[in-house]
Amino acid sequence: MLFDMDGTLVDSEKVWDVALHELAAHAGGKLSESARLAMIGSSMATSMRILRDDLGQPHRDEAADVAWLEHRVEELFAEGLVWRPGAMELLLAVRAAGLPTALVTSTGRRLVEVALDTLGRENFDVVVCGDEVPAPKPDPAPYRTAAELLGVPIADCVAIEDSPTGMASAIASGAAVLAVPAELELPPTDGVHLRETLVGVDPSYLGALLARVTA
Repeated sequence: MLFDMDGTLVDSEKVWDVALHELAAHAGGKLSESARLAMIGSSMATSMRILRDDLGQPHRDEAADVAWLEHRVEELFAEGLVWRPGAMELLLAVRAAGLPTALVTSTGRRLVEVALDTLGRENFDVVVCGDEVPAPKPDPAPYRTAAELLGVPIADCVAIEDSPTGMASAIASGAAVLAVPAELELPPTDGVHLRETLVGVDPSYLGALLARVTA
């Protein structure tokens, strides 16, 4: 099982929303709604490029902005994260069933370590962070890396995502894909099984989904 984090397991996109708007204000501007939505599921480098373009400040110091943003998000993560509907129950059921499990996120290791205080480090055999892969989502590298580290063929994995960027990464990797929308509407997509939430999803459901994909 390959789980995305932000927007899939925990409602952390709202935390990023607060911090990104504060960063824009710190820069003397205001982040547009379209720019914020374009950042969802993207890498830090992509988000910072979108921010600079949106503010009309192409020469901003990216490293300084990333440091400011990560510090603020770390503060907010440390206050605790809210689970998405059905996510905790599914994760615990997957672990109880003994299924190999990975966290596959675009978020960097520093912040993921804080988020794991909520998610539980013991719930993942492997954690793949956005700053630890050769290319970020939508490239398939994060999911392929996770499957390799688990020692499971990617075709035998189910990836759970919430954003178009993450879906593209999971599809390209060769995994079966289950998607639950959070901040963005997800259109019907070939190779993706859509649900409103993870409520009611269990290991048997995931097994049946994988069987349908590989049949």
